[in-house]
Amino acid sequence: MACNLFTVAAVKGQKLNNLLDSMILAAIPNQQGPGAAFMVVRKGEVIYQKAFGKANIELGVNLTTESVFQLGSMTKQFTAVAILLLEQQGKLKVTDPISKYIPDYPGGDKITIHHLLTHTSGIKDFTKMKALADIAQKEMTPKMMVDFFKDEPVDFVPGERFEYNNSGYVLLGYLIELVSGETYADFIQQHIFDRLGMNHSYYASDRKVIANRAYGYQKKESGFVNKTAINFSVPFASGALMSTLGDLLKWQNALVNNKLLNTAETQQAFSRYKLNNGELFNYGYGWHIKEIGGITVSTHGGSIFGFKSMGVYVPGEDIYVVGLTNCDCNSPTVLTENIARLVINETLKSK
Repeated sequence: MACNLFTVAAVKGQKLNNLLDSMILAAIPNQQGPGAAFMVVRKGEVIYQKAFGKANIELGVNLTTESVFQLGSMTKQFTAVAILLLEQQGKLKVTDPISKYIPDYPGGDKITIHHLLTHTSGIKDFTKMKALADIAQKEMTPKMMVDFFKDEPVDFVPGERFEYNNSGYVLLGYLIELVSGETYADFIQQHIFDRLGMNHSYYASDRKVIANRAYGYQKKESGFVNKTAINFSVPFASGALMSTLGDLLKWQNALVNNKLLNTAETQQAFSRYKLNNGELFNYGYGWHIKEIGGITVSTHGGSIFGFKSMGVYVPGEDIYVVGLTNCDCNSPTVLTENIARLVINETLKSK
């Protein structure tokens, strides 16, 4: 009997494997170009993990499931959790106005840390400013980055609406430095990466030698080109981290098992919040809270020159799906959500 059950499970597993392979290959058919790495985890156990395409086209090196990718805005999860760690340590409150830490910030007495975390601050998003091209390749301190956008007219009154905003997360990175006395990179390294054994996660650098680095590409009419260079001090706490599938699993498991945050703080990260008019919006602290097939999920993607990323977590079924790509021509967003949808359906069917 046990043998039969094992065989049934193996056949089901192989069927799912084949389905996922064909879904991914349909989206990323060119195995000679840049590609992607995907992972599906159920109840903490990896049930699918594969890489497709090249980590480096020039050298003909394949991507592997250990390849290190830039995360882009998935960085925001780490920034939000760093803020909650500081709250847990009694060093700040998310209800604090930012003027408490940056006294000269325009209108800073009306903008709270909560507004920054939830993209409801109304601050101008620096990625939409024409002058961005002037600083994109300069080494910027966090204060220089804040000074770059702080005097721009605001888009709306704090709390009036949700509008995705990178400036808010740059400000959060600066606050982490002011409150902790550590650089953002050191804080993330010591309080998150080191604590969780995330040994292949980094504050991004194009100069540092990083084992298993996936090189980033962009697609032009003439074909693939190496990504546009950017100084990582510009995206900073809104988009400058790198990681691997395996390390992101350690991260997700730590969140589920309260290894970093206690239950109350974890709940803050994954709650939906209200605008000033009482309307709920679908974002917590560093995660979108949405539904796939009527089931609540927390998701976040990222995009930075040469890379795109997407993570979906299904708390009710303890399913985690991640897609990381090394060409910003290959967005894993829809694919990762479709994989999550398929795995949810397969899981519910087998109950």
